[in-house]
Order: sequence, then C-alpha cells, then structure tokens
Amino acid sequence: MPVTLEQVRTRVQDKLYGSIIDEFRKDPLLDIMLFDDTFSPQGKGSSLKYLYDRVTTYGSAAFRAINSEYTPHEAETSQFIASLGIFGGSFQIDRVIQLDTEGLVNELAFQMEQGITAARALFGDTFINGDTAGDANSFDGLDKALVSSSTEVIPSAVIDLSTAAALDSNYKTLLDGLRRWRAKLDSSPDAFLMNREMYAVFQSIADRSTQFMQTKNELGQEIIKWGNTQLIELGDKPGTSDPIIPIDGVAGTTDIYAVRIGLDGLHCITPKGGNVINQYMPNWKLPNAVKKGEYEMVAGLVLKATRAAGVYRKIKIN
Repeated sequence: MPVTLEQVRTRVQDKLYGSIIDEFRKDPLLDIMLFDDTFSPQGKGSSLKYLYDRVTTYGSAAFRAINSEYTPHEAETSQFIASLGIFGGSFQIDRVIQLDTEGLVNELAFQMEQGITAARALFGDTFINGDTAGDANSFDGLDKALVSSSTEVIPSAVIDLSTAAALDSNYKTLLDGLRRWRAKLDSSPDAFLMNREMYAVFQSIADRSTQFMQTKNELGQEIIKWGNTQLIELGDKPGTSDPIIPIDGVAGTTDIYAVRIGLDGLHCITPKGGNVINQYMPNWKLPNAVKKGEYEMVAGLVLKATRAAGVYRKIKIN
C-alpha cells in the first residue's frame, strides 16, 4: 500500500523507531514522497529490478460529425526498468557506557542522528544524480530521466539573478519562464527542487512578490509555496559542502527540478510487505563488548509519466 513517512509515523508505537522516522522526515523531499511497497525480489532475491510502464504519448479527444468516425489516436507507453538501492549505515557503541544510562541514550541518539543525516543526503543526491552505470548498487535519478525530454527547458538566454540589482530586474522573467515551463507538465507540480543558494534567491523573490505563501510544518521547518507548489532545498552531497544540484563553476548557473508525486506520476518503490525504514538496535543483554546498530532503507525511483517531472536550466545565481 502506498504511504508517506507521515502516515508510517502515525502507526508506530515504539518511541525510538518513531524518532528515527522523524529524523528522516526532516528532509522535506522524503517527507512528501510517496512510497509504494510493490516490489517483489526476483531470482531468489538477488535482483532488485522493477519493470514498469511509463506513459509517453497521451490519449486524445475530439468532436465528430454525424456519420463520421473519430480519428484513432492511442495513448502509448514504454517499458522502463527501475533499480532499487539499499542504503543506510551502521555504528558501534561499547557496552561500558551502560554504566552511565544518560550517556548511553545521548550517544545512541547522536550516532543515529548523524547517520540518518548522511542517509538523507545520499537519498537526495541519488534522487537527482543517481546513475546505475556509475554505481550499480544505487538507483537512477531524475536528471538521467529528463535529459532531452519534452519537459527539459533550456532558455535561449541565461536568466541572471546573481545580484540584488539583477534580481530586481529579472525575477519576473524567471517567474514567467517557470509558469510557462509548469504548463508543459501534466498537472501542477507538488514541489520545485533546488540547491541552497537557489532557495535563498527564491526567499528574496518572495520578499518582492505577493505570489508566495510562507508557513511552518509540524516539525517547525519553514515552508514556502508558490501556488500549490512547495519549494524544497535539497542541501549538499553526503559528507561534503558540494550542493546536490550543482552550480556551474564558470557560468554560475544552476537548475530547478519539478515533480508531481503520485502513483500515476513520480513516486518511490519499496519491497512488498516491508517497512519503508528499518532499524536494528543493540541488545545490551547479549555478549560482545561492542554493540552494533544499523538503519536502512530500500527504495527506487519510478517516473510513470514523462510529463510528471521536468527540469529548468540556465539560471544564473553566482
């Protein structure tokens, strides 16, 4: 059954497991993502490949005259293969710290928080930049799926937002371009995905425009929406200060991605009957001085319709 992490959280009774889910939910993309537990491993579980159909040509409708026929036009699909990736991490804690209960709790929480922060970054990086040709254990990301698609927009001229003066002059040009790009999608996107600097630019645009709504979610995080579309900052690659959505070092340009989340659009897949997030905590009553804990997700990205996602390129912010 397709679920969000928020829905998973409401069913969890275990306090520690609930806090782990909350840590993953701190990533806005993970928080709005739909996870469908539809995958069944093949070949005795050795293959993490999922075959699905993507709508590439949409159906049509027309009027007809009396005693005439409709011109046939069929919707078309193409088969694609999505890979699921197993990702997460582990940590070790010496059992001696059981002598200090408060220290144990703090150390366990610290290790989980740090590890999950890295796992969130890895998911975001792979969601955009994933390429199984480079890492067979990962999954293919959005950039690979959108290259040369009908919803990849490359403006003829760079939109310059690199200074306050340029922002004053050109932010309406950006909004107009984004509105026209959004019209290429099959419906209003749920989110625009961008890097931290582009997000800061949008905050400045929101100060200049009345088209944006700013609120906070239940986790206390700032939410900026343009119409029904949430602006999401994806942050940096795990363990680095390099943005997940890169900024061209010479041109100073970057990209914005749009996604419509749904079972007929873009969503994630997970193994059938499993948890979206798994955690394996130490048992302090068993032998071995050093105890191990793990956290893990198994997921892949599925794009069911070509127009359920897009990318807008050549926005100058540096």
